[in-house]
Amino acid sequence: MADKIILEIKPLQGINSLVFGNTRQEAEAAFGKPDEKETIESGDGQYKTEVWHYWSKGFSLFFDENVEYKFTCVEIDNHSATIWETPLFNLKEQEIIDLFKGKGYKEIDTEMHEWGEKRVSFDDALVDLYFENNKLVSVNYGVLSNNEDNKMLIFPN
Repeated sequence: MADKIILEIKPLQGINSLVFGNTRQEAEAAFGKPDEKETIESGDGQYKTEVWHYWSKGFSLFFDENVEYKFTCVEIDNHSATIWETPLFNLKEQEIIDLFKGKGYKEIDTEMHEWGEKRVSFDDALVDLYFENNKLVSVNYGVLSNNEDNKMLIFPN
């Protein structure tokens, strides 16, 4: 059961008061110590990301080594999360699409994964939404890279 926390999804900006580009210290000040920390490396060893899992709160924060471990991405499966003051996980897929379109996000891409999840992405918002059995199960979003090797990220602040 998730701790009572309302997560506010802010595409291209961050989550609650934590803004993309913030440090791990600022993340800890905002949300406390994570339940678990994990390091993920790309197969070629070029990218290393530290992931802070807040299992009890229903989200994970990602800090990329290439930008001095600044906050670059968040994954949320907390069903009380809101976006633009709307409880996102209560909405059906088409309602979510309409909500994003109403906010000016129009670059939509969808893919059905072999393991059964459907991904709906808003590329201009850098948001991926994952559905199982027509229900939203998780949201993943982050910041924009302005070059091929992801060493220059565009932070909102």
